[in-house]
Amino acid sequence: MDTTELLKKVRRIEIKTQGLSSHLFTGGYQSAFKGKGMLFSDVRVYQEGDDVRAIDWNVTARTGEPFIKVFEEERENTVMLVVDVSGSAVFGSHAQFKAEYLTELCAVLAFSAIANNDKVGVMLFSDHIELYIPPKKGRQHILRIIREVLSIQPVGRKTDLGKALRYIHTGVKKRCVCFVLSDFLAEGYEESLRVLAKQHDCIGIHCWDPLERDLPDVGLLRVADAETGEQIWVDTTSYELRRQYWHSFQEHTAATQSLFRRAGADFLSVGTHQPYTNALLQFFSKRSKIVAHG
Repeated sequence: MDTTELLKKVRRIEIKTQGLSSHLFTGGYQSAFKGKGMLFSDVRVYQEGDDVRAIDWNVTARTGEPFIKVFEEERENTVMLVVDVSGSAVFGSHAQFKAEYLTELCAVLAFSAIANNDKVGVMLFSDHIELYIPPKKGRQHILRIIREVLSIQPVGRKTDLGKALRYIHTGVKKRCVCFVLSDFLAEGYEESLRVLAKQHDCIGIHCWDPLERDLPDVGLLRVADAETGEQIWVDTTSYELRRQYWHSFQEHTAATQSLFRRAGADFLSVGTHQPYTNALLQFFSKRSKIVAHG
């Protein structure tokens, strides 16, 4: 993709997703990710009526008079987008490749975040850490993220999600909202996810193509593994084969969702043939209710 084509594509995504992000923001993003808690601000002399549980006993002992801790609400979030750019992310049979769909998802989440005055960072991964952009604010920063996701030429083709999650756990010290966008065709990452979810607010967004669920009846078909390149012939006229294929997808999705739940993380599954706006709105609405009652 040359520079002119890339910039045009970035602009198209910006126009489309900025409008959608405004809709999502009013529809629940702000309330879905607020209330991370209270941050220590200062101490002051105890006054009658203050909560005695807020007394800072160290300062009180040092000064000889009672002081209390003063807290303020932590309003600003840090949002990390952890994006799968392995070989399987290139696959697509519908209107968009998964990679393009993931780019739009990243853009709409990023624009929603900066509308909430949040910082946004991104990490692109395969079986390598392909790119890390630290969290910042501003439109130009978001446009850079979109450009990088669109134009990345990954070194690796396979998926090492555990490595990616460990990188975030080590590198991002401040608690963040961590969106992991992938098809989750990976193994051995449950412990890394559990550790990360203890420190951060983790949400897995499972992005899949309809052809990964529904094998068409088109006779003999040569299929290739997007990550290994291995090719095999399959007889798609077999009803039993198509049924097993469908069940395998459903089992993988259910197992991935269960894995996220066990780790204390949220999970959202959306196909590239589906409008992601409705799925995100429903997700934010559900999160908002949990936050409100939390």
